[in-house]
Amino acid sequence: MPNSDDSTLSPGLYLVSVPIGNARDITLRALDVLRDAEVLAAEDTRSLRRLLQIHGVPLAGRRVLAYHDHNGPAMRPKLLAALAEGRSVAYAAEAGTPLLADPGYALVQAAAAEGHAVTAVPGASALLAALAVGGLPTDAVHFAGFLPSAAGPRRRALEGLRGVPGTLALYESPRRLAATLAAAAETLGPDRPAAVCRELTKRFETVRRGTLGELAEAVAAEATPKGEIVLLIGAGDSESISESDVDSLLGQALRGGSLRDAAAEVAAATGLPRRKVYQMALARARQEGADDDGDDRDGDD
Repeated sequence: MPNSDDSTLSPGLYLVSVPIGNARDITLRALDVLRDAEVLAAEDTRSLRRLLQIHGVPLAGRRVLAYHDHNGPAMRPKLLAALAEGRSVAYAAEAGTPLLADPGYALVQAAAAEGHAVTAVPGASALLAALAVGGLPTDAVHFAGFLPSAAGPRRRALEGLRGVPGTLALYESPRRLAATLAAAAETLGPDRPAAVCRELTKRFETVRRGTLGELAEAVAAEATPKGEIVLLIGAGDSESISESDVDSLLGQALRGGSLRDAAAEVAAATGLPRRKVYQMALARARQEGADDDGDDRDGDD
């Protein structure tokens, strides 16, 4: 947290969200942190320098240190040393929020393990922007990041996601979009609703909605698209959800709410009729009550 002196940051690691396209989608707090941090690190140093230039934030003699997947083991000790010296370190992803499909998590783990303060400076996120405009349910969302690029591992990853209740959210590159849509239509089913969200917040932002089969066919017939892509895939047929899956979800939901609220939550996440889920929750509660009664009797004997 900043000190009472607005020009000084307390020591610690600051995770700064930056725009995903439109440079004006940066927060005033993010600009303050980027202005005042003693050490700047970025997944892409050129993009951060360009952003600072656009908004008139001076480097004031500071270097922008590169921190990414390839140099993490070598650079992480340097950033941790700066934190150990009581300095403020700001880290920015190439675009959007750090740690979402981003290498910053290892730095956060190490900083937290050494007792340093870690502060989020929230802002733009491609994931949240896509969910806002995609037109698919957002009450239960599973973010799966990037799928493997090879066909076999990609298919196996999709098979592992088949039974996940709720909307699936994936990041994808333009050159792999057609292959991913085709594999998703084959593995998850061509009738699942989906949305391809491209170039979000930018001039040529587009959102295409349809079934996986329709979108796979359309994209395959076109030239390779340009820009960053978020692929949203709606939940599958509720009949594919097993009773054990529903029972497990009910167990989690019942820990934090009433039976009625838990049933409503699980029904929304799975697409099952609320009455059916409520009856399952009621049966589960009765069974747990019977088990408790049995334990009491055993104790009295």
